[in-house]
Amino acid sequence: MIGDLPDSQLLERLRDFDTPTICNALELVAPDRRGFGYTTAAMVCAVPGLKPMIGFARTATFRAATPSELSPAAQREARAQYYDYIAEGPHPTIAMIQDLDPEPGYGAMWGEVNTNVHKALGCAGCVTNGSIRDLDELAPAFQLLAGKIGPSHAFGHVVAFGGTVNVLDMTVSHGDLIHADRHGAVIIPADAAAAIPDAVDLIVRREAVILDACRDPDFDIEMLHRRMADSADIH
Repeated sequence: MIGDLPDSQLLERLRDFDTPTICNALELVAPDRRGFGYTTAAMVCAVPGLKPMIGFARTATFRAATPSELSPAAQREARAQYYDYIAEGPHPTIAMIQDLDPEPGYGAMWGEVNTNVHKALGCAGCVTNGSIRDLDELAPAFQLLAGKIGPSHAFGHVVAFGGTVNVLDMTVSHGDLIHADRHGAVIIPADAAAAIPDAVDLIVRREAVILDACRDPDFDIEMLHRRMADSADIH
């Protein structure tokens, strides 16, 4: 750990687990988080085969259905300030973008240019309720989880950044530790991160007892009951 934050070695270890496994582990190490802190809305995944991403949340809100009310010069300054924010450490980061339009995804913030810019600034990917595009030209190994796919960026512009957002029905604040893959995203409490690998090991050992029984040619309901009891006794 670095201060109160997980260090890079631990973050990389957590990338070895898929997001459902992280959720399972959190049920053991942070049981109060069982009912919240993860995405629940329908979504699309740009690159399902990518390894999970993990990083500290950089939050922003976005609109595309109507033009920005700022002057062109003010828009350029606002965009530069947003990129300054994305570049801030600690790294890696994950962009958590709430699309505020009445129909989220009217225009896409994410495509070839923004994925490459964000990746170069230390960002591992993005989770948004908005839309994404340019699926064949995205930055390599940059993951996108989004509400939909669309062709145009319309009048896309960042409205504000650094606050609390709601993305795919998950409430996220600046700096939250995010783990995400093709299944969705979850917030890992910083003080629980170090306990997750041991919790995963316990879960795997418990599940193995039941899974091995299911593969046994003599498997029956009585064996299942015995193995479930055996599994519960593993600590």
